[in-house]
Amino acid sequence: MSLKPLLPGALSDRGQQMTLGVMGGGQLGRMFVQAAQAMGYFTAVLDPDPASPAGLVAHFHIETPYDDEQGLAQLMQRCDAITTEFENVPAPALITLGAHRPVAPSANCVAVAQDRIQEKAHFVQCGPVSGVYPAPYAAIETPELLAAVPADLLPGIIKTARLGYDGKGQIRVKNREELAAAWEQLGRVPCVLEKLMPLQSECSVIVARGADGQVVAFPVQKNTHRDGILALTEVYEGAVPAELAARAQASTVAIANHLNYVGVLCVEYFVVDNGQGGSDLIVNEMAPRPHNSGHYTQNACDMSQFEAQVRTLAGLPLPVPRQHSPAIMVNLLGDLWFNPNGVRSAASEQPVAPPWAQVLALPGTHLHLYGKLSARPGRKMGHLNITGDSVVQVRETASKVLALLGLPALD
Repeated sequence: MSLKPLLPGALSDRGQQMTLGVMGGGQLGRMFVQAAQAMGYFTAVLDPDPASPAGLVAHFHIETPYDDEQGLAQLMQRCDAITTEFENVPAPALITLGAHRPVAPSANCVAVAQDRIQEKAHFVQCGPVSGVYPAPYAAIETPELLAAVPADLLPGIIKTARLGYDGKGQIRVKNREELAAAWEQLGRVPCVLEKLMPLQSECSVIVARGADGQVVAFPVQKNTHRDGILALTEVYEGAVPAELAARAQASTVAIANHLNYVGVLCVEYFVVDNGQGGSDLIVNEMAPRPHNSGHYTQNACDMSQFEAQVRTLAGLPLPVPRQHSPAIMVNLLGDLWFNPNGVRSAASEQPVAPPWAQVLALPGTHLHLYGKLSARPGRKMGHLNITGDSVVQVRETASKVLALLGLPALD
């Protein structure tokens, strides 16, 4: 990737307005587009959905499949550099784009994140530098490998090696019989079996790394998941013990450096009982893009994860991000539109907007909806960032918000 910066508002070598492109039109692409536009860039989105959230706000929307040759050619013609907003973009498409335009992250990095078997191997390779390893695991790709799974990996969780997200493609198993049945249920596709660990909590780290090797880290995020989907992120002093937070940041930087990564990278960790009355870190998975747990940066930091994505793609300087306010992020799923104020509506009823006026009357509340035209249970419709002068204030406001929305209370 070229180190020559693509300056906002400038004309490209082709005499066009400097344009940044994104593969994928979901909410992460939308927020990237908005950040790029705020800095003065033109934007282009390739996504087959005519109503994609990012496509609706971009300067150019190319409505083709991700592997369509004509669509890729149009994207290259429009753009000076290209990124991706989700990891399941076909790697060959990124290779095609990367042969003609700067692409960040690279196809190689995205390919590692697309495959849990490659991803776990990468984490193991980084372990001697980072001091953080994945949970004990085994790859299952054949009946012979299934039969050879060590007994001490059970009970565990079997996960599809590809295309799993938000808890999908995962099954908990207690013994070999359940493991064999689960592999059949998952279609006998390549999988990873991970040993169940004594989980205390979950956290994640977002880093941004430039093509020149400069890397900066955002604060460590404490995450709460429900039904495999992120529900809450808390980011303030004491949310994650300082020693574990420092290790998680150092591990994420090591993972990014080992990949020679360019872009925004999120790595998720488990905090587990170390059996000696303390805690340890286990690296779980990575996302080669901005992440749901990093949305708080839009209102609590002087540089959001999306601005960092713009900066890494365009080759701009990367100052160390500063968090100026304690923050809690609440994920807003489509269920809220069918469960206003915690009162479940009948399945036949039309969705009802949550009580935004009451929520937004609370100080420090920042609503971000994604422009999706219909609500469905489990669909990510938006998020709410809550900021304040103190941890106490933020938690008090968050408690009121959760009560208004009928969501479970803070721990």
